[in-house]
Amino acid sequence: MTKTNNRVNILKAAAGIVREQGILALTLEAAASKAGVSKGGLLHYFPSKEKLIQGLVEHLNDSYVHNIRESVKNDQIKTGRWTRSFIQETNEQLINNQELNAGMLAALAVNPELLRPFQDAYQEWQKSMEEDGLNKVNATILRLAADGLWLSELFGLAPLEDDERQNVLEKLIKLSKEDFG
Repeated sequence: MTKTNNRVNILKAAAGIVREQGILALTLEAAASKAGVSKGGLLHYFPSKEKLIQGLVEHLNDSYVHNIRESVKNDQIKTGRWTRSFIQETNEQLINNQELNAGMLAALAVNPELLRPFQDAYQEWQKSMEEDGLNKVNATILRLAADGLWLSELFGLAPLEDDERQNVLEKLIKLSKEDFG
């Protein structure tokens, strides 16, 4: 197993522990055991629980940022493409990347300053959406709607059935193409 794979496996194991058992169950020993590495092997990458959570947040943020930027590049409709890319990637993370949820919750519990990469990315995305060719208020409403959907799922606040969630996402994407009034 390569060093990169070890690091990523440790991060996935830590996210799995948080997701399945809660932040209090996340220890360096538990993460090492779940990842199938020695505690010393884990300490090579992450010398503390806070560094482990920081690594988790940074890894997930890098993936999120990369995917949004790629989606923007591949969207042939210029107007609203940042907004659409954000909506689509937020949905993708919601459905296929529960590690993002776990990483953010862990950071919030351990040290909210660890959320800085996400906060910085959001500032960039908000600015990009405001310069996206859509009305600034409409772009912000769409971003907040996508965030609200994500948070409702994260905290189990009247989460939507799959088909209803899909309909909502399709409507948000449609609105990003129309610049509703």
